[in-house]
Amino acid sequence: MIPAAPKLGAEAWILINATTDTVITSHNSDARLAPASLTKLMTAYIATRSLKSGLINATDKVIVSENAWRTVGSRMFLKPGSSASVHDLLSGVIIDSGNDASVALAEHIAGSEGVFVGMMNSTASTLGMINTHFMNATGLPDPEHYSSARDMATLAREVINEGSSYYPLYATKTFTWNGIKQSNRNALLWRNSIYDGLKTGYTQAAGYCLVASAQRDGQRLISAVLGASSAHKRTTETEKLMGYGFRFYDTETYKKGGEVLSQAALWKGKQRSIAVGLLDDMTLTLPKNKNREVEMRLAFDGPIEAPITAGTVIGRLDLFDAEHKLGSRPLVVLVDAEQGHWWTRWWDTVHLFFTQTIRGWFDKTEVA
Repeated sequence: MIPAAPKLGAEAWILINATTDTVITSHNSDARLAPASLTKLMTAYIATRSLKSGLINATDKVIVSENAWRTVGSRMFLKPGSSASVHDLLSGVIIDSGNDASVALAEHIAGSEGVFVGMMNSTASTLGMINTHFMNATGLPDPEHYSSARDMATLAREVINEGSSYYPLYATKTFTWNGIKQSNRNALLWRNSIYDGLKTGYTQAAGYCLVASAQRDGQRLISAVLGASSAHKRTTETEKLMGYGFRFYDTETYKKGGEVLSQAALWKGKQRSIAVGLLDDMTLTLPKNKNREVEMRLAFDGPIEAPITAGTVIGRLDLFDAEHKLGSRPLVVLVDAEQGHWWTRWWDTVHLFFTQTIRGWFDKTEVA
């Protein structure tokens, strides 16, 4: 018996599995809210992508502009006219939540913060973040600057799955620049080693926010809590979410990609059957149930005819337990199949015609 998910003291929240993208629990998760410094998840994500593509280099020396230096709010304490490497600026964004570092990095990548914001919004659109719009690279308040708990979890999942060598910065507890040592504001990093990121945020309009990720027993979960009443509250509410997810949910691979699930009839081919299965693993996040019995059902879109190439979708696989449909995946042929001889093709064409005609006749016949 799975208990109801906890109700949190926050405006919005969501908990997802990082592998399957399954939503375990959520509340008000599509509401457009001020994200504060959670914005810097996108700033840092674009920076790591720019590093990966070679647009910029980690050792690039960035001259700090007057504009970056004057940016208000949390700071890395850059000095105007001084230089900092891209790697140091990225550390300043992720660990210190530096607004000055965010603007300096944006200007280096795109030439201006305004152009960089265009990149942020374009990336958000590509990722399907439909309730997000950015006006700056920092998260400073603006009526047209907003995001949602779901969108922030989506972004965090992309940051993690990108596999960037810079991801460990999110778990780094302190960073020193210009003789000033600052601590990562994510208190979870000190409370439990299962946490390895990601980002905090606060403004008066946004309240206290936290996007977090944790790994335990081979499962990674991502949470987003927006609009908590204090820094302590955003931490404890995140712990409630994560505790619920790890205690009551499991992630398991039920069918392997490339595994032959059935030999299906093949028409007009050299052989009379063909192997079908999944392209990728079918991994599901479900409530824990040691006694769950899973039933596999294959549904075909129609007759499978040669020639056909491996990977062609020909139906779907559905998994059920005694009470629910657990999930579906596209069913594909696993091997190529060539056409058979002309008489095989002719015979199968005739056979299919009469079979489908008779089936169609019965489908249209009303039973009195």
